[in-house]
This record gives sequence, C-alpha cells and structure tokens, in this order.
Amino acid sequence: MAWMLILLGVLVLAAITLLLLRPTRYSRSKNDAKRIQIVVLGDIGRSPRMQYHAMSLARHGYTVDIIGYKESDIHPALDSDSKVHIVPIPPWPRKWQTDDRKLFVLMAPLKVIWQTWGLFAAMSYKTSPSRFVLVQNPPSIPTLLIARVACILRNTTFCIDWHNFGHSILALKLGPSHPLVRISHFYEYFVTKDAPINFTVTAAMARVLRENHDRTGVVPLYDRPPAHFQPCPSATARSEGFLSLATQQSWPVDFSSSPLSPRVIVSSTSWTPDEDFSLLLTALSSYSAAAKSNSLPPIIAIITGKGPQKEYYLSKITEMQGHGKLTHVRILTAWLSIEDYARLLSYAHLGVSLHTSSSGVDLPMKVVDMFGAGLPVVGWDRFEAWSELVQEGMNGRGFGSAEALGDLLVELMGDEKQMQKLREGAEKETQRRWNDEWEEKAGKIFE
Repeated sequence: MAWMLILLGVLVLAAITLLLLRPTRYSRSKNDAKRIQIVVLGDIGRSPRMQYHAMSLARHGYTVDIIGYKESDIHPALDSDSKVHIVPIPPWPRKWQTDDRKLFVLMAPLKVIWQTWGLFAAMSYKTSPSRFVLVQNPPSIPTLLIARVACILRNTTFCIDWHNFGHSILALKLGPSHPLVRISHFYEYFVTKDAPINFTVTAAMARVLRENHDRTGVVPLYDRPPAHFQPCPSATARSEGFLSLATQQSWPVDFSSSPLSPRVIVSSTSWTPDEDFSLLLTALSSYSAAAKSNSLPPIIAIITGKGPQKEYYLSKITEMQGHGKLTHVRILTAWLSIEDYARLLSYAHLGVSLHTSSSGVDLPMKVVDMFGAGLPVVGWDRFEAWSELVQEGMNGRGFGSAEALGDLLVELMGDEKQMQKLREGAEKETQRRWNDEWEEKAGKIFE
C-alpha cells in the first residue's frame, strides 16, 4: 500500500507542477501548417510502426516531430525527409536499470520523475505546438499522463496507438496481483478515457476497449509490411543471397560435414520476458537429436535483436554447445540494419515467433515483416488474436510448447511440399501493404 501511495503521489505532483507551466498553445489561426508529434517513450529505431506512421503523415503534408530515445538507427526515409524531425529525450541511465524485482520497485518512482521531466520538456518546449499528438502505448507510465497534460496545455488533440496494455506487461515482472499493477490498470484507462482517436493493432484489442472501457473512436489498424520487405524470386536467388549476406556479416555457416544443404530459420526477439527464448533452444536441441537418426538438413538459426536477457541466453547456448546438444544446429545472433534485416528474411526458409502476448490481444509485428518478405512462420498461438494474423496450414503453423515446436521443425524441414505451400501463402500477404492499410484507416482521420 505504501508504494501505491508513493507512486500515485509522484504522478499527481508531476501533473500539478506541469499544469502550472504555460508552454505555447496550438492556434490554428497562427499555425496553418499541419503539424503532429509522435511520442515513443522508448528507442525510436526499435519502434518501426511509429516510424511508418511518421512516413505516412509526412506524405500527407504533416510536419512530424518524433519524440523518444535515439539509441538505434532510424529508417533511412525518415533521415532524408525534411518534414520529419527527431527530438531525443535523455534515457534512464543504464547503471540504474535492473531486473531485480525488489530493486525495480524501489527505483520505479525515480524513473517516473526522470522520464516525466524529459518527456514534458520535449513535448512542450523543444517543439512547436502541434495539431495532434500520437502516443505509443505502452509504456503507459508516465507517458500517457504527461502527453495528456501537454495536450491540455497546448490545445492539442490526444491520439493513442495501442500496441498492447501497459499493465499486462508490468504484470509479467511483478505478478498480476501486485499493487503497482493494479494502479497501472486504473491509471491506463482513466488517463486515456477522453482520447477521441484510438488505433489498435488488432480487432480483439479494439473490442476490449469498446466493451470493457466504453471507448468510442477505436479503429483497428493492422500492421502491414512496408515496401522495403520483398520476397526473393527463387530458391537459387535465396541461397546465393544468403551466402553473400553471411560473408558480409562474417557468419560461420559452413556445414561441410552434412550432405544436405542447411536450412535458415530466423527469429527476431527483444530478449524480454514475454518471449521465452528457452522454447526455441529446447526445440533446436530436440531437432538436433532427431537429425542424427533421420535424413534432416542442418539448421542455421539466426536470432536478431537487442534486449536485457540476451547475455543470459547466450550463456545457455554456449553451455548447450559444450554438452553436444546442438551438433546439427548453429545459432548466430546479430543486430542488422533495416536493409540487411529485410534481405535476411527474404533469404530464409522459416521464421519463428516466440511472442506469447501478455494481454492476449496484441500481435508480434515481426510476423508481419516476415510475411512481407514471403517468409512462412511458426509461432506461439496460445492467445486470442493469433488467428487474426496467421492462417493455420496456409501461411504458417502454431505451437504451444517447446516439444510441439521441435516436432514442427522436424516435420517442416523434411517436407518440401508443405514448405512450398506455406511460402505461397506467405507471399499472398504481400499484396496489402502498410500504405494501403494506413490510407484506408488513418489517412481519412488525419485529413
């Protein structure tokens, strides 16, 4: 209870203090040019959907200020667009970050204060007044409150792009019954109740907002692949392209001991608790054991991404290799440019999604990228929204355990006809792109 009062006090104090400040307000008579702020309280380079929003809005004549952490490279199209401006905010110091539950609770109020001032300064003083603010949620604390206060002070329309629910992610770390999770649940829906424009990544999420929280103006805006994800025209081109990329990245991909050509699988992960990477490690160990006694090709598994649990899992991979559990599997990790990542997906044989969905109603955007490159997918399917993305047996397959994933890998790597059918289904998903979805759903609203 004490921590509930402390965090609530921090939020209320921050809101009162900010309300006493008077940043320049938006006035349509004084500012005829269309302007919008996009708020990402995270690494802008690792928020592709918000970058795609920015490109679409700039194409519609908006001047776009993207506010967030600038830790990774952003899309080249944004770098070269004079209508798009990156407004960096200082990140929470790395030395104060922790995965320890008790320390996390102790540091939470300080982190909220740090983020509050950095975000409010960027939204209200480092940028010109805008007509709209489009906020990525989560993270919810303190993003939603600060954005709401800034919108009130600057006469700006408050818009939310719901990627998931912040309280459900917090529950992964603290447990669903923790006081901070209950506060987050109340706060998240209370602060956003008056937002007139709400985009969601799934129809299931839109339904939750409408039915459970009496929201109007909720528009499902599906992630769709942008134009730079494209299928490779042939198996030969995929093989040659992968070897070229592997040489460029200095990946050891030679399996000269096997008479069969290796299969390339790709999994993009943020190395966080909502993606249990041990599922894939167990499945690959199972596959390696099966490959010893069956005519199965070796696997090159390339894992892309950054995140807090990466070092932990790298040590597990080293341990498994030392015990001979991955003799027919080679696991490589990489952080690739946008262009190289798109190339890798087009060259691979199979994509793997480990996203388990904290809320049950969000979807992994990585699968959309894989479909954009014509890459079939296997993924964790034990959540409600999965069927909005993947058609079982048509463009992908689902699993609900490490054992099931291992069996799927054995089945698919040994069945070229099924793999070809799944690839054809994935390539059909390339027919509708992000621009098509955005113009139909969001373009009309922002016009």
